[in-house]
Amino acid sequence: MVISPSRSSHILLLIARLAMAPLFLISAFYKVAQWPGIVTLLDNQGAPLPMLGGVIATAIEAILPILLILGLRMRWAALGLIVYVLGTNLIAHRFWEFSGGAQLGQMLAFFKNIALCGGLLVLTISGPGRFSMQPRP
Repeated sequence: MVISPSRSSHILLLIARLAMAPLFLISAFYKVAQWPGIVTLLDNQGAPLPMLGGVIATAIEAILPILLILGLRMRWAALGLIVYVLGTNLIAHRFWEFSGGAQLGQMLAFFKNIALCGGLLVLTISGPGRFSMQPRP
């Protein structure tokens, strides 16, 4: 069976959506399972309103990736995740404040998040593809 480029691009968009979502869903699960650990962590990192921030972070990580998987309001979900990831980078991965091995670990996490934003940006531009629940105009 030969797959046409248009069909294969829709399959690849689905794979991309499915590949990015688990990172957020797993993180949301652990935030809930280890609550109020996220609140303590945010407080220690100097985040404003750590309780509210923990609730918002958990909700974002639970809801937006599901929309990404389903391809439902996917562009908005991807944009929301980009904003969220950039925000978490500025709060949690300030590698320039560390030294030695800790700095390397924070730097890798920071730039992994930047790469993730690049993938989410591609999805924002391309849309969810044919294999989605997004209504067609």
